Amino acid sequence: MRIIISPAKKMNVDTDSLDYNNLPGFIKDTETLLAYMRELNYEAIKSMWKCSDKIASLNYERIQRMNLYTNLTPAILSYEGIQYQYMAPGIFNMQEYKYIEEHLRILSGFYGILRPFDGVIPYRLEMQAKLNANNKLSLYEYWGSKLSDNLFSGTNCIINLASKEYSKCISNYIKDDTKFITCVFGEIIGNKVVEKGTQVKMARGEMVRFMAENQIEDIKHLKSFNMLNYTFSDHFSNDNNYVFIK
Repeated sequence: MRIIISPAKKMNVDTDSLDYNNLPGFIKDTETLLAYMRELNYEAIKSMWKCSDKIASLNYERIQRMNLYTNLTPAILSYEGIQYQYMAPGIFNMQEYKYIEEHLRILSGFYGILRPFDGVIPYRLEMQAKLNANNKLSLYEYWGSKLSDNLFSGTNCIINLASKEYSKCISNYIKDDTKFITCVFGEIIGNKVVEKGTQVKMARGEMVRFMAENQIEDIKHLKSFNMLNYTFSDHFSNDNNYVFIK
């Protein structure tokens, strides 16, 4: 079983709390992306990032001096978004760290796919970015089936806790013998399940923590998740979507 989650835009450097274990598996592909980004002028890369001048200036300067091999932070401790705050990996015990190292994978536009203790540096590159304004080459095309091939190796069950932007690079390549279960966290509004962005991110983080704390190995035990007042809904769920209602 593998669990997939999205990265976060906000990142930090923490070389003191825990050591990283490995370099990312697709580091050579990341080198290619970094070299390409360094060739872009400021306006081109700002357009690709779709961000303010303040953020663009910071990241433009960052890529000029970026070193993929020094001052690395374990990926699970580097991202600071809402999902990671509710996951709270900084207070995991060793058994929980071992669980996520085996089961959890972080999808990334820059690194491709990350194990929790792969060493990373802060970057900005979302999966939906267009690499070339003329032919619209996307990161989905750049990574192709590499990420799914890596993820499907050794498992036939994926628990999807990633956003659509990121899960798309896996779901497009699902094999017939692979079980792909998306966890949905919502509220009933007008007889429909409605997901709310911040609440979903919180629940995804709590779900990873729940799985690590309980060392979940059987997917049926996901249904007992009850954090943040969510409960599993038989009525709205099916084999491919586990729906939790608040």
